[in-house]
Amino acid sequence: MLTPGSLAITGAALCGISGIPGLCPAISARLGQRIAVFLVLAGAATGTAGALWSMLGNLTETWTLDWTLPFGTAEIGLDPLSALFLLLIFVVSGCCSVYGIGYWPAEKRGLAFFFGLLSCSLALVVMARNGVFFLLAWEIMALANYIVLTSGGDSPEVCEAGRTYLVATHIGTLALFALFAIFKVTTGSFQFPVAAGLDASPLPATAIFMTALFGFGLKAGIMPLHVWLPSAHANAPSHISALMSGVVIKMGIYGLLRTFSFFNNIPLWWGILILVAGIISGLAGVIFAIAQHDIKRLLAYHSIENIGIIAMGIGAALIGEATGSPSLVVLGIGGAFLHVLNHGIFKSLLFLGAGSVIHASGTREIDRMGGLARPMPYTAVFFLTGAVAICGLPPLNGFVSEFLIYFGFFTGIREGFSKATPILALAIPSLAMIGGLALACFVKVFGATFLGLPRTDGAARGHEAGRPMLAPMGLLALLCLLIGVFPAAATRLLEPAIRAWAPGLSEEGTRLAQAAPLSWITLLALLLITITLAFTILFKRRVAGAARGKAGTWDCGYANPSASMQYSSSSFAEMLVRLFATMLRPDCHKPALRDLFPKGGRFSSHVPEVVLELIMVPWFMKSDVKFSSIRRLQHGQLHLYILYVFLALLALLAWAT
Repeated sequence: MLTPGSLAITGAALCGISGIPGLCPAISARLGQRIAVFLVLAGAATGTAGALWSMLGNLTETWTLDWTLPFGTAEIGLDPLSALFLLLIFVVSGCCSVYGIGYWPAEKRGLAFFFGLLSCSLALVVMARNGVFFLLAWEIMALANYIVLTSGGDSPEVCEAGRTYLVATHIGTLALFALFAIFKVTTGSFQFPVAAGLDASPLPATAIFMTALFGFGLKAGIMPLHVWLPSAHANAPSHISALMSGVVIKMGIYGLLRTFSFFNNIPLWWGILILVAGIISGLAGVIFAIAQHDIKRLLAYHSIENIGIIAMGIGAALIGEATGSPSLVVLGIGGAFLHVLNHGIFKSLLFLGAGSVIHASGTREIDRMGGLARPMPYTAVFFLTGAVAICGLPPLNGFVSEFLIYFGFFTGIREGFSKATPILALAIPSLAMIGGLALACFVKVFGATFLGLPRTDGAARGHEAGRPMLAPMGLLALLCLLIGVFPAAATRLLEPAIRAWAPGLSEEGTRLAQAAPLSWITLLALLLITITLAFTILFKRRVAGAARGKAGTWDCGYANPSASMQYSSSSFAEMLVRLFATMLRPDCHKPALRDLFPKGGRFSSHVPEVVLELIMVPWFMKSDVKFSSIRRLQHGQLHLYILYVFLALLALLAWAT
């Protein structure tokens, strides 16, 4: 029977089995990789069709699995909220799979298998309707993600990033065990409650909220729970980094959204806490991004920034529910939903663009690049498109979702005088500051990477990426433009998801297309594109007949300029790094100038991951010393370990009775 749910399940299954042929020794590695890509694309197309069908038709389905485990009925389902995330999962997975043909050697067979398994598990996470089945899919996702993350090599940096990720994700999973245990005690079942079916006033609801915020916030990378994210994104293969940033961290956002949808009578402090957490994540993420020299680590911190923007929209929607403001609910959650899609698209584009640059120049250090726009014109255009989108500038998609969240803040302030008005007022300049700092950061990145002269021989030998790498970037760039120019079409998809998340909003009530002036955005975007094209045509006509030549950058009066005289990314951001030095704690090593004619010197700077390196690691080391005596319990004698387990079971039985 052809339904949206059957299409989504078929798409997930095709992704899950995509890598199996490549594991067969009788099939060549190259053929196995192409079979895997074909199956992932088939699954992505099928799953995307199912997700769009569910969203456009506002359809909900539930399927029951036949299992004998004593945890209630195993259900999977598809509603517009799940379909929203499935759409992102399948689009980004398909693009990253094609990109891998040109980026990753086919001889490494295991990556294709676990890539498909990761895509399948992501789909199962958002379709699960039972807490235990959700945790099974969640753990498969976590382990598959660990394997593809560490497939980038066996260097100490990669291994450390993998260990940090594995520890962090399992700490978050322990919190989710507690979350569903509280659900079981509260509702008497592991089945997901119906939307708005639980009262948020009792104490168990507060416990559910806090455990969900910790467990899912750790996966999403909300500050200060982000400690695994920068190193993991930086050290994974670039198409895996794109999938992790574009989709995997969104599973944390999905978990928060699904959990919040279970409750009615939401207290005001829930929304205020989420909004404050979003402001902190957004500001801290972009500030740390400015100080980075590694292009992928810089993009990783921008993921934290954009997760903060999404959290700001969710917080505004929760405040709207608590204060009875339907317009604030619609604008806040609509902006958050759209930014989930937008960030998945433009951040995947940026990571794929960064992968092409790394593939061509052989380095992740921005200060060792330069001048790559000439040998890599298509990559430069696609990366610039992603950079404009992530900065929230028109006429691209990032502007639309951030505008909706802005508009929501102003609407909430205008509609009433609640206790949340000051925090809504604070959120407006905070979001503006995030956008301004993001713009400064990407001026630095694009200028130091693509403009000027090559700083190293590797950058001078740069070459354009192949078609398998350019085609996914072109598709993602096109989506950035289409959503930015025609936001009303995108919001048409979001309306059913908004109603699925907040069923208290009547079908005849405030709609996203009515709450925001989307038609004006389309008109102004088309006007901006027309003006830009007109100036481009005029410029080309003026220089068409002029003599052309090659010259270096302006030499500032020097007779023999070199690439080292250009602005580097470090020098460009130096003033901002000093401005936020209290937070960043930069470690600078300057040359000592002692003589009248000093010898050559060397300058280097490093910005640590403050929460992990300066807070958590020292605390764990001190704890390790203080609790070292407990290690005597770990002596390697099996019979004593069995005794420990037996005593623990007796204690649990005594507690249960």
